Amino acid sequence: MPKSYVHEARKRVGPKRARIRPIIGRLQAAHPDAKIALRSTNPLQLLVAVMLSAQTTDVNVNRVTTALFEKYRRPEDYLAVPPEELERDIYATGFFRQKAKSLRGTMKMLIEEYDGEVPRTIDELVRLPGVARKTANVVAAELGNPQGIVVDTHVRRLSQRLGLTKQEDPVKIERDLMRLVPREEWGLFPHLLIWHGRRVCLARLPRCAECVINDLCPSSRV
Repeated sequence: MPKSYVHEARKRVGPKRARIRPIIGRLQAAHPDAKIALRSTNPLQLLVAVMLSAQTTDVNVNRVTTALFEKYRRPEDYLAVPPEELERDIYATGFFRQKAKSLRGTMKMLIEEYDGEVPRTIDELVRLPGVARKTANVVAAELGNPQGIVVDTHVRRLSQRLGLTKQEDPVKIERDLMRLVPREEWGLFPHLLIWHGRRVCLARLPRCAECVINDLCPSSRV
């Protein structure tokens, strides 16, 4: 079970509904470059990059996909090589056998059911082999149709520290955030928390003195 940060939210800082828009506004000003770190130029590349990002870093995925996307341009390309060759090509991302199996299964379904195109809805995306809700949420949001809010380790930690949720399960955290965050911000909000989590609200030693929302945060150490 991942570490919980719910207990850190002890201060009284006002209702979460009154704080959410100022939180978004200040984080947007502090991190104007907040966006997905995975590199892609089309929906298929995006889907593959997000699938490969499980249990590894975005930097590592970008390093692998630089060559991968030159070699594999269409769903058919992933099925045209032996499984072992695809495994070698994605080896550095870890869990390469399972990821290769998922990629091949996904490409087969894209060809057979979606005319080789990446679907846009969460319900369709989660049908693809190896695509769970988090991956589907990322893909849908980046394709301009967010239907939920991505919850990764940073989003979980900051949501708990900010007192936006007391839940531990990512699905329940997402539900809490969807009730709070304005629909038009569903795609941006996770990026703001992810970048703030990487730069300021670190897991072990949060830099509360440098934080632009420390007065809105019930976990602030200032």
